[in-house]
Amino acid sequence: MYPITAFGRVAATPARLHIQPPPPTPICPRPRSVIISNPTVSKAEAAAKKFNVPNWTGDDMEVINHPDVEAVWICSPSSFHADQIKACAAAGKHVFCEKPIATDLPETIEAINACKIADVKLMTALQRRFDPNFARVREAITNNEIGSPIVAKLCSRDPAPPPFSYVEGSGGIFKDMAVHDLDMSRFLMGEEPEAILAYGACMIDKEIEKLPGAEAYDTASVIIKYPGGKHAFIDVCRQAPYGYDQRAEVLGTKGMIQTDNMYPNTARVYTNSFTGNADMPYDFFMSRYKEAYIRESEAFCKALVNDEPSPCSGEV
Repeated sequence: MYPITAFGRVAATPARLHIQPPPPTPICPRPRSVIISNPTVSKAEAAAKKFNVPNWTGDDMEVINHPDVEAVWICSPSSFHADQIKACAAAGKHVFCEKPIATDLPETIEAINACKIADVKLMTALQRRFDPNFARVREAITNNEIGSPIVAKLCSRDPAPPPFSYVEGSGGIFKDMAVHDLDMSRFLMGEEPEAILAYGACMIDKEIEKLPGAEAYDTASVIIKYPGGKHAFIDVCRQAPYGYDQRAEVLGTKGMIQTDNMYPNTARVYTNSFTGNADMPYDFFMSRYKEAYIRESEAFCKALVNDEPSPCSGEV
């Protein structure tokens, strides 16, 4: 048994309280959750009891410095990530961290370098890489099914805007939300971008307009130029009244591959007044990406047990 341990401080907002014990795998059949923290101790206690975690605390450093902890899952608000990653590295603990690593570039570099110097593994939770739909798009590219990529299109829309308290300090729509699409464009193209053009606006939640920089945007578009003239288009919005909407399309020299939006089921209704899906799309990211969250945790556990490179380290 390799006793993997978790968790870090989870955010106080209910939408971020999505922790679960690391899943058992053939390589690591008995991962063990040791302690959980939340600034509101009652929430830490409730989560600990729900997920059978034996210890809880209101202090994130008690998690990081716990003698039985070998790896920490950081699920805190974005503004805490860099400091908590560096604290884990200083304590010699491996890190699985929610995106983004930090809310600015210098802190991101510091956090990554801290883990390198301490020789601990860092994995960023960019779960779409582990989603079967997006993974199949990547497979079509790497297997040359559609030839060389020419254009990629990525769409990401949430059902409803998050509360003001979540947006404030999040780093803004590009770092907090579009980070998934920016990463996916790199993942699909297999190269680093040469140029990026981004535009943002506040179209939905006027309360956030007073926030600084990109935190004032709830809608954004991005064009990315890759080597050889390849490019990607991204559109993101914090509100889609019809439900959670995540799609990808890649045009290659030999063909195209695309994913449809995901629904809870494939049932369709046919009447004299309506033809279409029986139910609305998923309304919560945890429902939509449930399998991807399990797969990324399994990948992190596998990297620890086999002493392999982290599959999503913040650099690759």
